[in-house]
Amino acid sequence: MIDPSGAMFGEVAALLDRARRPLFITGAGISADSGLPTYRGIGGLYNDRLTEEGLPIEEALSGRMLARRPEVTWRYIGQIESNCRGAEPNAAHRLIAAFEKEKPALWVLTQNIDSLHRKAGTKNLIEIHGTVHRLLCAACGYEREVEDYAGLALPPICPECAKPLRPDVVLFGEMLPQLALGQLARVMEDEPDLVVSVGTTSVFPYIAHPVWWARQNGVASVEINPGETEVSAIVSYRLKMGAAQALSALWDCLHPQPPSK
Repeated sequence: MIDPSGAMFGEVAALLDRARRPLFITGAGISADSGLPTYRGIGGLYNDRLTEEGLPIEEALSGRMLARRPEVTWRYIGQIESNCRGAEPNAAHRLIAAFEKEKPALWVLTQNIDSLHRKAGTKNLIEIHGTVHRLLCAACGYEREVEDYAGLALPPICPECAKPLRPDVVLFGEMLPQLALGQLARVMEDEPDLVVSVGTTSVFPYIAHPVWWARQNGVASVEINPGETEVSAIVSYRLKMGAAQALSALWDCLHPQPPSK
């Protein structure tokens, strides 16, 4: 465990203080202190278990299954949303939003579909896998925001064309959204001056890429994660601790007061 009063922690705090264009990359681990699980599967609900239909979760939560049997995909999307329901941003989400107020060029790239970064107030946000709180109709373009799925028939039906709606999330076998990819490309073109990976195992190439880019371009990188990940061996600094603990300590190193609400 890293000592927040130690020299390395002070160096990381100093890097964050100097950074003007930091990029935070977040995964399920940042939402752990909000009560959400971090293990495998979209939303972290499954760990090498078959669904009630005897399917791998990757098949149940695939674009192909949604087209063929939307009721199956929606059953598990509904479980994911139920697991997220009522969760509130924790200190890690709130502190990243507070750092963004100080550093307007700060960006967050998140894999999470729980919308907690948005709820915490982060503006410069790339939700690369989408959000469960937006519903779309692929047939007519109808869309709506929902706070939760309480009282929602699953699968929900489009009020405009009576086709099944879909959640605005990237299902297995689907392409990443071009808008989000374009946003990420522009952030990388502006050359972040610090890359901070928080609570992600970085197994997806597009999540690990900014850390590799930092290494190749002499830019400092930090990993906040209690466990080993795909980028642990290449970051400049490792803080082997949870997201809320680490970010709270970093904030305290740089500020005499907690962030304003």
